[in-house]
Amino acid sequence: MDINITSVKFDADKKLIDFINKKVAKLDKFFDGLMAVHVTLGLVPDHQNKKTSMRVEIPGHDIVVERHCETFEESVSLCVDILKEQLIKAKEKMRKK
Repeated sequence: MDINITSVKFDADKKLIDFINKKVAKLDKFFDGLMAVHVTLGLVPDHQNKKTSMRVEIPGHDIVVERHCETFEESVSLCVDILKEQLIKAKEKMRKK
């Protein structure tokens, strides 16, 4: 599984990138055919919030999740939690076919 991290209009530090890689790597347990995960980090204009968007490529379609929080760590954790549920649902759906 490839993990691609993009930060828009700022440079993400190594600590944040390591945190994201560690969290996203756990998604592999919930779906065997993960091809890639694209993580985009950005700042929300006129707010103090941080935005995290994740797109997971699985056979057949992509799953996209986006969250706004006060910290990137919080938004990444929320996205990963939601993606876990979505991947479990997608795996169940594929088994029924």
